[in-house]
Amino acid sequence: MRPSGRDLSEMRPVSIETGITKHAEGSCMIRIGDTHVLCTASLEDRVPPFIKGSGLGWVTAEYGMLPRSTTSRMRREASAGKQGGRTVEIQRLIGRALRAGVDRSALGERQITVDCDVIQADGGTRCAAITGGWVALRLAVNKLMKAGDVVSDPLVDPVAAVSCGIYAGQPVLDLDYPEDSEAGVDGNFIMTGSGKLIEVQMSAEGSLFNRDQMNQLIDLAEKGVGELVAAQRAATQ
Repeated sequence: MRPSGRDLSEMRPVSIETGITKHAEGSCMIRIGDTHVLCTASLEDRVPPFIKGSGLGWVTAEYGMLPRSTTSRMRREASAGKQGGRTVEIQRLIGRALRAGVDRSALGERQITVDCDVIQADGGTRCAAITGGWVALRLAVNKLMKAGDVVSDPLVDPVAAVSCGIYAGQPVLDLDYPEDSEAGVDGNFIMTGSGKLIEVQMSAEGSLFNRDQMNQLIDLAEKGVGELVAAQRAATQ
């Protein structure tokens, strides 16, 4: 039995509310259970120096957790003078994931920065950030297309992510914090709407896993990502 009472293959409730902020070209609040992440996408008519003159666009991301997004207050990273290693790793992951669904030639020489701020954390924050980040990106690109600034749609396939793991000896979909903190195996699966894998992060957290269990987790992830992509599309239509 899962702590939440969910079935092994059941996602937490998912909602995506768009148009959250006034100034960003694209924004949404994604809620997956008690994990809530604000995602905004900002357009800039410039690219990093390493691709300047290439005709290619760029999508990057920044990630952060508010001090009381967790059960006890965390110190702001700005007050420490630098980002922590976990933050840097997650925001690089978000950027890589989102770029996998973008035709950078069609985007042209412009940059879109996706900011993901965790308002409340209950497991799966990086996955929620990727999923919500894609919605914010979609909305920003819609503005480019409406203005005629791009000839063809640079977003080739939706990108979403979900966590899966082995909890109490059983493969489960979409771990919340009580499960994530005790899971024997923990994994994050990033996929496209067409079912292609972008990145898989799996690790043994006290229990080893075999090929059959890994395949079961991938099957669960495919189901979860399918549900998330449906929510993304419903939010951006």
